[in-house]
Amino acid sequence: MAAIETEFAARLLAWFDRHGRHDLPWQHPRTPYRVWLSEIMLQQTQVSVVIPYFQRFVGALPDLPSLARAPQDDVLALWSGLGYYARARNLHAAAKRCVDMHDGDLPRDLDALIELPGIGRSTAGAILSQAWGDAAPILDGNVKRVLCRLFALEGWPGTPAVEKKLWKIAESLLPEARLADYTQAQMDFGATLCTRADPACAICPWQDGCAALREGRVAELPSPKPGKPLPERIAHMLVIEDAEQRVLLQRRPMTGVWAALWSLPEHADIEDARIWFDRHAHGDFDAAHAGDPVLHGFSHYRLQIHPHRMAGVRPRDAINDNDDLRWAARADLQAIGLPAPVRRLLEQRSTEQKE
Repeated sequence: MAAIETEFAARLLAWFDRHGRHDLPWQHPRTPYRVWLSEIMLQQTQVSVVIPYFQRFVGALPDLPSLARAPQDDVLALWSGLGYYARARNLHAAAKRCVDMHDGDLPRDLDALIELPGIGRSTAGAILSQAWGDAAPILDGNVKRVLCRLFALEGWPGTPAVEKKLWKIAESLLPEARLADYTQAQMDFGATLCTRADPACAICPWQDGCAALREGRVAELPSPKPGKPLPERIAHMLVIEDAEQRVLLQRRPMTGVWAALWSLPEHADIEDARIWFDRHAHGDFDAAHAGDPVLHGFSHYRLQIHPHRMAGVRPRDAINDNDDLRWAARADLQAIGLPAPVRRLLEQRSTEQKE
């Protein structure tokens, strides 16, 4: 263990110089705002998916003050498709707080960063090390996996006891220089070599020191989270179009799943959907075309979406007088923040109309 602790950073940086990712868009330039934005986008999302969203986001909102000034709908529209929309709402709220409390900049302080919405200890460490070169450890999923294998740590890394051990190890391995490269190297190593499945142990620079490899336990570490089947929920979504083929959208509540996004009118019970429709529109609910169910997975449950399509619907005053309802032309949907499965439903409908 002592050899790993003394050689870890040097071996990792040598590997990074040859095999790491050096041309990611948030690395050039590597400003605090761009690092922060990339770290939030990369939470539970792959680099290849994030890159085009990052480029579009900074193209529209190039710095922290512009993000703070932007309407929430604009921020959510730029985020639309990335999922986990609480990240976007927290990003927006944190930018406003930085303007109010930190002169429009991210604070160069661990505790102050953690106090901002959406920033935990690992994200704060990534910002400090990559934006300013400060000695701050990170502990994302990739790093947890690498350390659990190197030191053959037992137990699911999400438990407080195991996580405490991992933070202690991560702090002990910090180098004195090249902190930005070191942080990126840790993430790259876990994402491209010490992967969850089929890690490339044959070319690993720690073949001689990895406890999991030595004990033949690479496949079983880190220990998995104790599992239980995900519950399934049903949502009846109404795809309502008027005579101009505009679609009716409803704003989601300000808390919960897809908070504050525009979506389709949704009900867990079909009879509740019928009552809502009769109250808000002139049309024949029974003439609705029932589309094929769409499955969408969340971290804590699976959602089964049943679309009901209705065309040529006339609105009642309940729609015209409601700020949480709007008619949207198909051409305008791209600029509106929509949940990914809802966008797919509407895009599918547009394709069907063209055929």
